[in-house]
Amino acid sequence: MANESSHAAHPAHAEGLHRVVVIVDENSNPFELGCATEVFGLRRPELGRDLYDFKLCSPEPRTLMRDGFFTLTGVAGLEAADEADTLVVPNRPDIEVPRRPAVLDAVRRAHARGARLVGFCSGAFTLAEAGVLDGRRATAHWQWADSFRARFPSVRLEADVLFVDDGDILTAAGSAAALDLGLHVVRRDHGAEVANSVSRRLVFAAHRDGGQRQFVERPMPDLQDESLAPVLAWAQERLDSPLTVSDLAARAAVSPATLHRRFQSQLGTTPLAWLTGERLALACRLIERGESRFEMVARRSGLGTAANLRTLMRRETGITPSTYKRRFGPEAN
Repeated sequence: MANESSHAAHPAHAEGLHRVVVIVDENSNPFELGCATEVFGLRRPELGRDLYDFKLCSPEPRTLMRDGFFTLTGVAGLEAADEADTLVVPNRPDIEVPRRPAVLDAVRRAHARGARLVGFCSGAFTLAEAGVLDGRRATAHWQWADSFRARFPSVRLEADVLFVDDGDILTAAGSAAALDLGLHVVRRDHGAEVANSVSRRLVFAAHRDGGQRQFVERPMPDLQDESLAPVLAWAQERLDSPLTVSDLAARAAVSPATLHRRFQSQLGTTPLAWLTGERLALACRLIERGESRFEMVARRSGLGTAANLRTLMRRETGITPSTYKRRFGPEAN
């Protein structure tokens, strides 16, 4: 017999907060529900403000969660989905079972009025079944990639990434990747500094390089003498220095070729790409903290010149440093 649990709603939030609504359906996975609650639903006293207005909803008053672990009660009805700015769609392990028509209709209505849609893990099947992914990019867990392609050939599935941001529709590849995508959404909405604060509270990396391939083909070896952690920590303290791949290899006491193989194996990326990503993240934090001189931002983050900063930021984020400053600098709050 399943244990019962009820969801206690947040106190009333201030007007103007972005509304995140999560649809919970029969046999939904508790882990992904927990990820959404942790990222979007918790109060943020360390930031001095809340980030989102968060709500759970369900098509039934009592929702039996996966494998009868517990029964969810006391949440809003499905009509709450019509008020969402961001709608997190239900996911569950039985991917062959069709979703409820009422849930699919709620997803279609949200999409039609311009709400942002998010699917964690098998949530991509819900989005595809609703027809909103036709011709769009998405990802799903690597174990279900063949099944997904067979059922939804019009969707451009990217099965070797942790998540896909296709503008107003975002999908995460697996359970833990729900945290990657959730933090990406926070970063997109509130900037890198806030996303880093949330990730620290979660004790989870603000950004994991690589994709699903590192888990499918070559899981990260649990060998202390091959861990990259010491050299990564050493490099993060020296991002303003003219570090090279050879410098990283020397610190790790291996050849550049060996270092490259370890980065590909453990992080799914190259040493140079990782170093550039860390420097860009530092540059974003400096801008958010009020540094308006882009030449200084570039020097302190190890990117060299303002021109290089502009080129790399536009390539990686799609916006210029000036636009980033307007959106996420101190005057934007």
